[in-house]
Amino acid sequence: MIGISRLYCGTAGLMDNLRFSHTAHKRPVVVWNTTRQCNLHCVHCYSQSENKTYPEELTTNEAKAFIADLAEFGVPVLLFSGGEPLLRKNIFELARLASDAGIRAVLSTNGTLITEETASKLKTAGFSYVGISLDGIGETNDKFRGAKNAFNAAVEGMRNCTEAGVRVGLRFTVTKYNYKDVPAIFDFAEAENIPRMCFYHLVYAGRGSSIANDDLTHQQTREFMDYILMKTEELHKRGLNKEILTVDNHSDAAYLYLKLKEKDPKRADEVLQLLRLNKGNSSGTGIACVDNLGYVHPDQFWRHYSLGNIRQRKFSEIWIDTSEPLLNALRNRKAHLEGRCKDCQFLDICNGNFRVRAEAIYGNMWAPDPACYLTDKEIGLNQEGQ
Repeated sequence: MIGISRLYCGTAGLMDNLRFSHTAHKRPVVVWNTTRQCNLHCVHCYSQSENKTYPEELTTNEAKAFIADLAEFGVPVLLFSGGEPLLRKNIFELARLASDAGIRAVLSTNGTLITEETASKLKTAGFSYVGISLDGIGETNDKFRGAKNAFNAAVEGMRNCTEAGVRVGLRFTVTKYNYKDVPAIFDFAEAENIPRMCFYHLVYAGRGSSIANDDLTHQQTREFMDYILMKTEELHKRGLNKEILTVDNHSDAAYLYLKLKEKDPKRADEVLQLLRLNKGNSSGTGIACVDNLGYVHPDQFWRHYSLGNIRQRKFSEIWIDTSEPLLNALRNRKAHLEGRCKDCQFLDICNGNFRVRAEAIYGNMWAPDPACYLTDKEIGLNQEGQ
Protein backbone atom coordinates (compact mmCIF):
# COMPACT_ATOMS: atom_id res chain seq x y z
CA MET A 1 0.00 0.00 0.00
CA ILE A 2 1.15 3.53 -0.82
CA GLY A 3 -0.12 6.02 1.76
CA ILE A 4 -0.85 8.92 -0.59
CA SER A 5 -2.26 11.21 2.11
CA ARG A 6 0.60 10.40 4.49
CA LEU A 7 3.36 10.88 1.92
CA TYR A 8 1.96 13.69 -0.20
CA CYS A 9 0.29 15.73 2.54
CA GLY A 10 1.74 14.48 5.83
CA THR A 11 -1.57 13.19 7.20
CA ALA A 12 -1.24 10.31 9.67
CA GLY A 13 -2.67 6.96 8.56
CA LEU A 14 -4.22 3.94 10.26
CA MET A 15 -1.26 1.58 9.86
CA ASP A 16 1.69 3.93 9.41
CA ASN A 17 3.52 2.14 12.23
CA LEU A 18 3.63 -0.99 10.09
CA ARG A 19 4.58 0.71 6.82
CA PHE A 20 7.14 3.23 7.94
CA SER A 21 9.24 1.70 10.68
CA HIS A 22 12.55 -0.15 10.93
CA THR A 23 10.65 -3.23 12.12
CA ALA A 24 8.27 -3.27 9.14
CA HIS A 25 7.79 -6.74 7.62
CA LYS A 26 9.29 -8.47 10.69
CA ARG A 27 6.09 -10.49 10.79
CA PRO A 28 3.59 -10.47 7.92
CA VAL A 29 0.08 -9.15 7.71
CA VAL A 30 -1.94 -12.30 7.03
CA VAL A 31 -4.89 -12.38 4.62
CA TRP A 32 -7.15 -15.31 5.48
CA ASN A 33 -9.73 -16.42 2.93
CA THR A 34 -12.16 -17.62 5.59
CA THR A 35 -14.45 -19.11 2.93
CA ARG A 36 -14.54 -19.20 -0.84
CA GLN A 37 -18.31 -18.83 -0.98
CA CYS A 38 -19.61 -15.45 -2.13
CA ASN A 39 -23.04 -14.00 -2.82
CA LEU A 40 -21.69 -11.88 -5.71
CA HIS A 41 -19.78 -12.69 -8.92
CA CYS A 42 -17.14 -9.99 -9.43
CA VAL A 43 -15.35 -9.72 -12.76
CA HIS A 44 -11.90 -9.40 -11.14
CA CYS A 45 -12.22 -11.98 -8.34
CA TYR A 46 -8.80 -13.57 -7.71
CA SER A 47 -10.35 -16.56 -5.91
CA GLN A 48 -12.98 -17.13 -8.62
CA SER A 49 -15.62 -17.47 -5.91
CA GLU A 50 -19.15 -18.73 -6.53
CA ASN A 51 -22.31 -18.72 -4.44
CA LYS A 52 -22.00 -22.33 -3.36
CA THR A 53 -20.67 -24.38 -0.47
CA TYR A 54 -17.03 -25.40 -0.80
CA PRO A 55 -16.11 -28.68 0.92
CA GLU A 56 -13.17 -29.21 3.29
CA GLU A 57 -12.76 -25.61 4.40
CA LEU A 58 -10.96 -25.12 7.72
CA THR A 59 -13.01 -26.25 10.70
CA THR A 60 -13.62 -24.10 13.75
CA ASN A 61 -10.97 -25.96 15.76
CA GLU A 62 -8.46 -25.72 12.92
CA ALA A 63 -9.16 -21.98 12.60
CA LYS A 64 -8.69 -21.48 16.34
CA ALA A 65 -5.36 -23.32 16.29
CA PHE A 66 -4.30 -21.22 13.30
CA ILE A 67 -5.13 -17.96 15.09
CA ALA A 68 -3.32 -19.10 18.24
CA ASP A 69 -0.21 -19.80 16.16
CA LEU A 70 -0.41 -16.36 14.52
CA ALA A 71 -0.63 -14.71 17.94
CA GLU A 72 2.36 -16.62 19.26
CA PHE A 73 4.31 -15.83 16.09
CA GLY A 74 3.64 -12.12 16.51
CA VAL A 75 1.50 -11.46 13.43
CA PRO A 76 0.21 -7.86 13.81
CA VAL A 77 -2.89 -7.99 11.58
CA LEU A 78 -5.29 -10.71 10.42
CA LEU A 79 -7.44 -9.66 7.49
CA PHE A 80 -10.60 -11.75 7.30
CA SER A 81 -11.40 -12.05 3.59
CA GLY A 82 -13.17 -14.41 1.21
CA GLY A 83 -15.15 -15.07 -0.93
CA GLU A 84 -17.46 -13.16 1.32
CA PRO A 85 -16.23 -13.64 4.89
CA LEU A 86 -19.61 -12.82 6.44
CA LEU A 87 -20.91 -16.08 4.96
CA ARG A 88 -18.70 -17.97 7.42
CA LYS A 89 -21.03 -18.58 10.37
CA ASN A 90 -18.44 -18.34 13.16
CA ILE A 91 -16.65 -15.26 11.80
CA PHE A 92 -17.49 -13.13 14.84
CA GLU A 93 -16.24 -15.73 17.31
CA LEU A 94 -12.95 -16.08 15.43
CA ALA A 95 -12.46 -12.33 15.12
CA ARG A 96 -13.00 -11.94 18.86
CA LEU A 97 -10.46 -14.68 19.46
CA ALA A 98 -7.89 -12.91 17.29
CA SER A 99 -8.55 -9.53 18.87
CA ASP A 100 -8.31 -10.90 22.40
CA ALA A 101 -4.98 -12.51 21.44
CA GLY A 102 -3.54 -9.13 20.49
CA ILE A 103 -3.97 -9.38 16.70
CA ARG A 104 -5.66 -6.49 14.92
CA ALA A 105 -8.72 -7.97 13.21
CA VAL A 106 -9.85 -6.28 10.00
CA LEU A 107 -12.51 -7.29 7.49
CA SER A 108 -12.59 -7.17 3.69
CA THR A 109 -16.18 -7.52 2.49
CA ASN A 110 -18.54 -6.57 -0.31
CA GLY A 111 -20.72 -4.96 2.36
CA THR A 112 -24.03 -6.20 1.00
CA LEU A 113 -24.77 -8.39 4.04
CA ILE A 114 -24.08 -5.79 6.74
CA THR A 115 -27.43 -5.14 8.38
CA GLU A 116 -27.74 -3.04 11.54
CA GLU A 117 -27.52 -6.25 13.59
CA THR A 118 -24.44 -7.44 11.69
CA ALA A 119 -22.71 -4.07 12.15
CA SER A 120 -23.31 -4.33 15.89
CA LYS A 121 -21.78 -7.81 15.89
CA LEU A 122 -18.74 -6.51 13.99
CA LYS A 123 -18.23 -3.96 16.75
CA THR A 124 -18.61 -6.55 19.51
CA ALA A 125 -16.29 -8.98 17.72
CA GLY A 126 -13.47 -6.45 17.88
CA PHE A 127 -12.99 -5.61 14.21
CA SER A 128 -10.90 -2.44 14.15
CA TYR A 129 -11.66 -1.70 10.52
CA VAL A 130 -14.05 -2.84 7.79
CA GLY A 131 -13.10 -2.31 4.15
CA ILE A 132 -16.09 -2.39 1.81
CA SER A 133 -15.63 -2.84 -1.93
CA LEU A 134 -17.37 -0.30 -4.13
CA ASP A 135 -16.17 -0.30 -7.73
CA GLY A 136 -18.23 2.50 -9.17
CA ILE A 137 -21.46 4.38 -8.67
CA GLY A 138 -24.81 2.66 -9.20
CA GLU A 139 -24.96 0.44 -12.27
CA THR A 140 -21.20 0.61 -12.81
CA ASN A 141 -20.64 -1.14 -9.50
CA ASP A 142 -23.49 -3.59 -10.09
CA LYS A 143 -22.03 -4.69 -13.43
CA PHE A 144 -18.58 -5.01 -11.88
CA ARG A 145 -20.01 -7.04 -9.00
CA GLY A 146 -22.32 -9.17 -11.12
CA ALA A 147 -25.50 -8.44 -9.16
CA LYS A 148 -28.33 -5.94 -9.29
CA ASN A 149 -28.70 -3.64 -6.28
CA ALA A 150 -25.17 -4.47 -5.05
CA PHE A 151 -24.36 -0.75 -4.90
CA ASN A 152 -27.33 0.18 -2.73
CA ALA A 153 -26.76 -2.78 -0.42
CA ALA A 154 -23.05 -1.92 0.00
CA VAL A 155 -23.89 1.72 0.75
CA GLU A 156 -26.38 0.60 3.37
CA GLY A 157 -23.67 -1.63 4.85
CA MET A 158 -21.31 1.35 5.09
CA ARG A 159 -23.94 3.45 6.81
CA ASN A 160 -24.73 0.68 9.28
CA CYS A 161 -21.04 0.37 10.17
CA THR A 162 -20.73 4.10 10.72
CA GLU A 163 -23.83 4.14 12.90
CA ALA A 164 -22.47 1.25 14.98
CA GLY A 165 -19.15 3.01 15.54
CA VAL A 166 -17.13 0.68 13.31
CA ARG A 167 -14.38 2.39 11.31
CA VAL A 168 -15.18 1.82 7.65
CA GLY A 169 -13.32 2.41 4.40
CA LEU A 170 -13.97 2.17 0.68
CA ARG A 171 -12.07 -0.20 -1.63
CA PHE A 172 -12.09 0.54 -5.38
CA THR A 173 -10.35 -1.57 -8.06
CA VAL A 174 -9.67 0.61 -11.09
CA THR A 175 -10.07 -0.65 -14.69
CA LYS A 176 -11.19 0.78 -18.02
CA TYR A 177 -14.71 -0.21 -16.95
CA ASN A 178 -14.92 2.21 -14.06
CA TYR A 179 -12.06 4.72 -13.90
CA LYS A 180 -14.32 7.53 -15.04
CA ASP A 181 -16.30 7.02 -11.81
CA VAL A 182 -13.32 8.02 -9.64
CA PRO A 183 -14.41 11.70 -9.27
CA ALA A 184 -17.87 10.55 -8.23
CA ILE A 185 -16.32 8.13 -5.74
CA PHE A 186 -14.51 11.03 -4.06
CA ASP A 187 -17.78 12.99 -3.96
CA PHE A 188 -19.54 9.96 -2.49
CA ALA A 189 -16.91 9.45 0.21
CA GLU A 190 -17.14 13.10 1.22
CA ALA A 191 -20.93 13.07 1.32
CA GLU A 192 -21.02 9.86 3.36
CA ASN A 193 -18.12 10.92 5.61
CA ILE A 194 -16.04 7.86 4.70
CA PRO A 195 -12.63 8.38 6.36
CA ARG A 196 -10.52 6.03 4.22
CA MET A 197 -10.30 5.21 0.49
CA CYS A 198 -8.09 2.51 -1.03
CA PHE A 199 -7.67 2.51 -4.80
CA TYR A 200 -6.49 -0.88 -6.06
CA HIS A 201 -4.70 -1.49 -9.33
CA LEU A 202 -5.83 -4.61 -11.20
CA VAL A 203 -3.85 -7.80 -10.58
CA TYR A 204 -4.06 -10.46 -13.27
CA ALA A 205 -5.08 -13.45 -11.15
CA GLY A 206 -8.21 -15.59 -11.06
CA ARG A 207 -11.00 -13.90 -13.02
CA GLY A 208 -8.76 -10.83 -13.07
CA SER A 209 -6.63 -12.66 -15.65
CA SER A 210 -9.51 -12.72 -18.09
CA ILE A 211 -9.88 -8.93 -17.96
CA ALA A 212 -6.16 -8.07 -18.07
CA ASN A 213 -6.78 -6.30 -21.38
CA ASP A 214 -9.20 -4.03 -19.53
CA ASP A 215 -6.48 -2.68 -17.27
CA LEU A 216 -5.69 1.00 -17.68
CA THR A 217 -3.11 1.96 -20.26
CA HIS A 218 0.07 3.47 -18.88
CA GLN A 219 -1.11 6.94 -19.90
CA GLN A 220 -4.48 6.40 -18.23
CA THR A 221 -2.72 5.22 -15.09
CA ARG A 222 -0.64 8.39 -14.99
CA GLU A 223 -3.79 10.49 -15.40
CA PHE A 224 -5.49 8.44 -12.68
CA MET A 225 -2.56 9.03 -10.32
CA ASP A 226 -2.47 12.74 -11.13
CA TYR A 227 -6.12 12.96 -10.17
CA ILE A 228 -5.60 11.01 -6.92
CA LEU A 229 -2.75 13.32 -5.93
CA MET A 230 -4.73 16.42 -6.82
CA LYS A 231 -7.84 15.34 -4.90
CA THR A 232 -5.85 14.23 -1.87
CA GLU A 233 -4.16 17.62 -1.68
CA GLU A 234 -7.45 19.42 -2.21
CA LEU A 235 -9.13 17.51 0.62
CA HIS A 236 -6.16 18.19 2.88
CA LYS A 237 -6.27 21.93 2.18
CA ARG A 238 -9.97 21.96 3.04
CA GLY A 239 -9.26 20.27 6.36
CA LEU A 240 -10.86 16.98 5.30
CA ASN A 241 -7.96 14.74 6.21
CA LYS A 242 -9.17 11.50 4.71
CA GLU A 243 -6.73 8.64 4.40
CA ILE A 244 -6.08 7.94 0.71
CA LEU A 245 -4.03 4.94 -0.43
CA THR A 246 -3.20 3.18 -3.67
CA VAL A 247 -2.60 -0.55 -3.64
CA ASP A 248 -0.94 -3.25 -5.77
CA ASN A 249 1.32 -1.11 -7.94
CA HIS A 250 4.50 0.20 -6.32
CA SER A 251 5.31 2.29 -9.38
CA ASP A 252 3.00 4.71 -7.57
CA ALA A 253 5.69 5.24 -4.93
CA ALA A 254 8.26 6.43 -7.47
CA TYR A 255 5.67 8.48 -9.37
CA LEU A 256 4.60 10.27 -6.19
CA TYR A 257 8.23 10.94 -5.27
CA LEU A 258 8.99 12.42 -8.71
CA LYS A 259 5.93 14.66 -8.55
CA LEU A 260 6.83 15.82 -5.06
CA LYS A 261 10.42 16.44 -6.10
CA GLU A 262 9.18 19.00 -8.63
CA LYS A 263 7.17 21.00 -6.08
CA ASP A 264 9.01 20.47 -2.77
CA PRO A 265 12.48 18.87 -3.07
CA LYS A 266 13.16 18.96 0.67
CA ARG A 267 9.95 17.13 1.53
CA ALA A 268 10.60 14.73 -1.37
CA ASP A 269 13.86 13.68 0.29
CA GLU A 270 11.99 12.96 3.55
CA VAL A 271 9.36 10.97 1.68
CA LEU A 272 12.04 8.95 -0.10
CA GLN A 273 13.35 7.80 3.28
CA LEU A 274 9.85 6.72 4.32
CA LEU A 275 9.42 4.82 1.08
CA ARG A 276 12.69 3.02 1.70
CA LEU A 277 11.36 1.93 5.08
CA ASN A 278 8.20 0.70 3.36
CA LYS A 279 10.43 -1.38 1.03
CA GLY A 280 7.97 -1.77 -1.84
CA ASN A 281 6.17 -4.94 -2.80
CA SER A 282 6.14 -7.32 0.16
CA SER A 283 4.82 -10.58 -1.31
CA GLY A 284 6.45 -13.32 0.74
CA THR A 285 7.82 -10.90 3.34
CA GLY A 286 5.32 -8.39 4.73
CA ILE A 287 2.18 -10.12 3.53
CA ALA A 288 0.98 -13.70 3.41
CA CYS A 289 -2.22 -15.47 2.49
CA VAL A 290 -3.90 -18.57 3.87
CA ASP A 291 -6.76 -19.80 1.73
CA ASN A 292 -10.01 -21.47 2.75
CA LEU A 293 -8.41 -24.93 2.62
CA GLY A 294 -5.39 -23.97 4.71
CA TYR A 295 -2.84 -23.56 1.92
CA VAL A 296 -0.27 -20.81 2.48
CA HIS A 297 0.66 -18.42 -0.35
CA PRO A 298 3.14 -15.51 -0.67
CA ASP A 299 0.13 -13.23 -1.14
CA GLN A 300 -3.52 -13.65 -2.07
CA PHE A 301 -2.77 -13.65 -5.82
CA TRP A 302 -0.38 -16.65 -5.76
CA ARG A 303 -3.16 -19.22 -5.32
CA HIS A 304 -1.62 -21.39 -8.02
CA TYR A 305 1.45 -21.93 -5.82
CA SER A 306 1.37 -23.25 -2.26
CA LEU A 307 4.14 -22.98 0.32
CA GLY A 308 2.51 -25.65 2.48
CA ASN A 309 -0.67 -26.30 4.42
CA ILE A 310 -1.40 -25.36 8.02
CA ARG A 311 -3.10 -28.72 8.50
CA GLN A 312 0.31 -30.35 8.19
CA ARG A 313 2.57 -27.63 9.63
CA LYS A 314 1.96 -24.45 11.57
CA PHE A 315 1.89 -21.24 9.58
CA SER A 316 4.86 -19.98 11.59
CA GLU A 317 6.94 -23.01 10.59
CA ILE A 318 6.02 -22.68 6.93
CA TRP A 319 6.83 -18.96 6.90
CA ILE A 320 10.34 -19.30 8.29
CA ASP A 321 11.30 -22.27 6.11
CA THR A 322 14.21 -20.86 4.10
CA SER A 323 14.39 -24.00 1.95
CA GLU A 324 11.11 -23.18 0.16
CA PRO A 325 12.19 -22.15 -3.38
CA LEU A 326 9.62 -19.46 -4.19
CA LEU A 327 9.65 -17.92 -0.74
CA ASN A 328 13.42 -17.76 -0.74
CA ALA A 329 13.48 -16.26 -4.24
CA LEU A 330 10.92 -13.57 -3.39
CA ARG A 331 12.96 -12.60 -0.35
CA ASN A 332 16.05 -12.28 -2.51
CA ARG A 333 14.34 -11.08 -5.66
CA LYS A 334 16.83 -8.37 -6.60
CA ALA A 335 19.24 -11.10 -7.67
CA HIS A 336 16.59 -12.60 -10.00
CA LEU A 337 14.90 -9.60 -11.61
CA GLU A 338 15.36 -9.10 -15.33
CA GLY A 339 15.02 -6.27 -17.85
CA ARG A 340 14.28 -2.72 -16.81
CA CYS A 341 13.28 -3.79 -13.28
CA LYS A 342 16.81 -5.02 -12.57
CA ASP A 343 18.44 -1.66 -13.27
CA CYS A 344 15.69 0.67 -12.05
CA GLN A 345 16.88 3.44 -9.74
CA PHE A 346 13.75 2.97 -7.63
CA LEU A 347 14.23 -0.72 -6.95
CA ASP A 348 14.72 -0.04 -3.24
CA ILE A 349 11.25 1.54 -2.95
CA CYS A 350 9.40 -0.68 -5.45
CA ASN A 351 11.11 -4.05 -4.98
CA GLY A 352 10.25 -5.19 -8.47
CA ASN A 353 6.50 -4.64 -8.07
CA PHE A 354 4.16 -7.61 -8.65
CA ARG A 355 5.89 -10.79 -9.80
CA VAL A 356 2.59 -12.59 -10.31
CA ARG A 357 1.56 -9.95 -12.86
CA ALA A 358 4.79 -10.48 -14.83
CA GLU A 359 4.21 -14.23 -14.75
CA ALA A 360 0.63 -13.83 -15.99
CA ILE A 361 1.64 -11.78 -19.05
CA TYR A 362 5.10 -13.09 -19.93
CA GLY A 363 5.17 -16.55 -18.36
CA ASN A 364 8.27 -15.38 -16.50
CA MET A 365 7.93 -14.19 -12.92
CA TRP A 366 11.21 -12.25 -13.11
CA ALA A 367 10.27 -10.20 -16.18
CA PRO A 368 9.35 -6.53 -15.70
CA ASP A 369 5.91 -5.87 -14.26
CA PRO A 370 3.78 -4.91 -17.29
CA ALA A 371 1.81 -2.45 -15.15
CA CYS A 372 4.85 -0.26 -14.47
CA TYR A 373 3.98 3.03 -16.18
CA LEU A 374 7.23 4.91 -15.55
CA THR A 375 9.39 5.81 -18.54
CA ASP A 376 12.96 4.57 -18.97
CA LYS A 377 14.17 8.12 -18.34
CA GLU A 378 12.22 8.34 -15.11
CA ILE A 379 13.70 5.13 -13.75
CA GLY A 380 17.24 6.14 -14.68
CA LEU A 381 17.85 4.08 -17.82
CA ASN A 382 19.29 5.33 -21.09
CA GLN A 383 17.29 5.22 -24.30
CA GLU A 384 18.29 1.62 -24.92
CA GLY A 385 16.97 0.64 -21.51
CA GLN A 386 20.37 -0.44 -20.23
